[in-house]
Parts: sequence; C-alpha cells; structure tokens
Amino acid sequence: MNTLLLPELLLSELKSEKKDLLQTLVLLEEYIFQEQYNENDFNTQQSLDTLEAIVEQCLAVVIEIESPLEKAEALLNELFYQHLFIDTHHKNWPLSAFKVATGLNLRQMSPMIKAGVVSEILNACGFSTDLVFVPNKVMVRLCCNDDYAIVFDAVTGQSLDWHELDSCLEELDGDPSEHVISMMNHSAILIEHLTMLKNVLIREQVFDKALLCVDVLLSLNPDDPLQRRDRGFLLHQLDCFKVAVDDYRYFVEQCPKDPAAQLLKIQLDNITISDPTFH
Repeated sequence: MNTLLLPELLLSELKSEKKDLLQTLVLLEEYIFQEQYNENDFNTQQSLDTLEAIVEQCLAVVIEIESPLEKAEALLNELFYQHLFIDTHHKNWPLSAFKVATGLNLRQMSPMIKAGVVSEILNACGFSTDLVFVPNKVMVRLCCNDDYAIVFDAVTGQSLDWHELDSCLEELDGDPSEHVISMMNHSAILIEHLTMLKNVLIREQVFDKALLCVDVLLSLNPDDPLQRRDRGFLLHQLDCFKVAVDDYRYFVEQCPKDPAAQLLKIQLDNITISDPTFH
C-alpha cells in the first residue's frame, strides 16, 4: 500500500497565505473525511445559515458603538455568552469537533476550528484578526486600532491582560526585551490543527484517515522525523509493514536519542522483512 499523493490543487490552496482560514479548514475536512459539502445538503445549509445569522446579530449589537475597544468588548460578550461560544479545553476532543458544520451547530469546536470560526465572524464585523502563539497555546489577536489589541483564547473567550501576557512571554528563551507576539503563518496553523486531528483519529483507531493527516503534514513539512515515525506506525497498523520500515529507520537515524527510537532500533535489528504484506 502506498500513501495517497496529495492533490496539487489542494496543496497549493493549503500553502497559500491569501486563503481564508475557515475555507482552508473546510477543504481539509473534505479531504480527510472524504465528504463533499453540498449547497443543497440540509446540515451544510443549516451551518452556513447559522454562521450568517450570528454575524447579522453581532453587527446589530455593535452598529451604534463608536469606540473600537467598546465595540470589540461588546462583540466578544455577544459571541461567547449570548451565542454560547464559551467552552472549556478538553483533554480528549470528540471527532465531531473537527468538522466545521457539526462543531458550530453543537457549539463544540476544536481549538483551530473555533479560532477560524471566531475570526471569520470578527472580520465580518469590521475587525482585523490573526492567530498568535502565546507559550503553550494558540490565541486570537483582535486589533481594535493601531495602538490596542485584545489577545484571547478562542475556546474559552478569556483574554490576557498585560501582566498575564508579560508572564507568558517571560517563559520564552532569550532576551525578554526582544520578545514579540508574531502572527502565525498559514502552515503553522494547519500543522497545529492536523496534528491534533491525527491524534484523535489514532485514538479512535481510524488509521486510514489519520494517515491522510500525516500525508498532509509531510507535504507542509517534508521529512519531519516525528511525522515519518507516525506514518510508519499507521502503515504498520494497516498491514503495510514493509513500507513502514523505511519510515521507522528514518526516525531512528534522525532521532537516535529519542526513547521511542531506541526501542524501534532494537525491534528493527531483530527482524527480517520476509513476511507477506497484506493489502
């Protein structure tokens, strides 16, 4: 069995910094789950209607507020409390949370899906947003004007004050005076999303779809040893051990001090590739 080659059109879309994040997440969903959105499909239409309705209601709430900061605060309050976007981080996200339509309608979205939906709504309401990585967490930065921005967790809706932000930045290595919050690029966001989705699919033992995630991850970051290790594991689970061995060996060579690599090296040293591979 060979892993599927990523369609060139999809790959170009994923690497495009101009592509809308939510649209890109939908494209990934269609590829991974092999489910095509249909404009006439009830569930899809319901989701699109829901998103449009939320935007309209949010606009109605802030239309008469002149202060950008007050408008932003009113908008976040409307979104997270009135529209029930407030949530908590889950140790194990359900698979449904990684599907845009289902997650939105159930109000339980994985972190990157939630960030994409929230950003879409805020942008439609006239604000500029981007995603930033504050140590250990991806957050949304809502720019009120040239001087002020709100940095908040898309899952919980909780924002960071300056003291909390400084504390987070102090955790970074290097000179604290040089620490800045930089916008995450498109690939970094997708890698974060796909890595989490891959782990959920492995947990659910949906190995073929997890393998699709790894294929996309490797297209964005070729020869990442950890992804090569995971691809080997998934191919092994799908009875393609002969193909998996190359990925296992690559991981062992690139990460010799990793405990998993040391165990794999012992296993690889004690096997001969002679058993038939079943497809």
